[in-house]
Amino acid sequence: MSTDPAAPTPPYEITSDVAELGFNQYGKSEIRLVHVERDGARHELTDVNVSSQLRGDFARVHTHGDNAACVATDSQKNTVFSLAREGVGAPEAFATRLADHFTGTYDWVTGGRWEVEQLAWNRIVTENGPHDHAFVRAGKEVRRTVVQRDGDDLFVVSGVTDLTVLKSSGSEFVGFVDDTYRTLADATDRIMATDITAWWSYDPARAREVDFDAVYDSVRQIILSRFAELHSLALQQTLWAMAVTVIETHADITEIRLSCPNNHHVVVDLSPFGQDNPNVVFFAADRPYGKIEASVTRKGVPSEPRAWSTVPAFA
Repeated sequence: MSTDPAAPTPPYEITSDVAELGFNQYGKSEIRLVHVERDGARHELTDVNVSSQLRGDFARVHTHGDNAACVATDSQKNTVFSLAREGVGAPEAFATRLADHFTGTYDWVTGGRWEVEQLAWNRIVTENGPHDHAFVRAGKEVRRTVVQRDGDDLFVVSGVTDLTVLKSSGSEFVGFVDDTYRTLADATDRIMATDITAWWSYDPARAREVDFDAVYDSVRQIILSRFAELHSLALQQTLWAMAVTVIETHADITEIRLSCPNNHHVVVDLSPFGQDNPNVVFFAADRPYGKIEASVTRKGVPSEPRAWSTVPAFA
């Protein structure tokens, strides 16, 4: 606190003739939360990373330093832990509980953004089978959701990041533009590998009735199956096939966005060593890499910008 006797007593207004407050939100990011369900000898582990941001009538916090309506970010953190006492469940369901809590508790909170990342753990398998309370981290793959409230409207976008896949055959890339700058040869049988990021949005009218765990498992399996089974002529074609199957399978999903870097595997020239290389030795190049991205929507259903705002997908 200032000791200057001339300093104004807060709150006080900071004004401008040329500037005005625009969109704003605030909250606590990356709240690490682990919940252990201990109803019996066999424990269930849920490991999530939660971010909470509130929107509403917070203008005076900015313009006057008036914190009377400010729900502290530390209080938001504590709310996350408190609501987890009765379990977490599906990331989408937990984020929706947070949205309902904050908008229902504070009249001036008209909406917000709640993001949940779920890290996967598998049971350690011993000679006696899957262990009841010992787990091993399951790779880099992360299940994610972003739930946003705008008044009474609820928007749920779910996804998966770092879903790393590779197929050693069943992929080709031929017939592309042959111009001055082409050096890449046709490939009729190549490795195709990528780290899939997928986000999909739910119909807002149905978002509270969705079995999110079942849909997530299904979408993930569709992505993996289409990647594995489709004889691919281009990564773009594989991406399209994944998205179409998701839209056709799940009436609750209105749009899906996919981002897939092409993790190039280059056949190594072994001829200097007097050897052939019948597609068995590759150099795995980490950069530069191709990047394929697309959005696929349900016919007749326009993309909902309020659902996708602040979702960390491609531009």
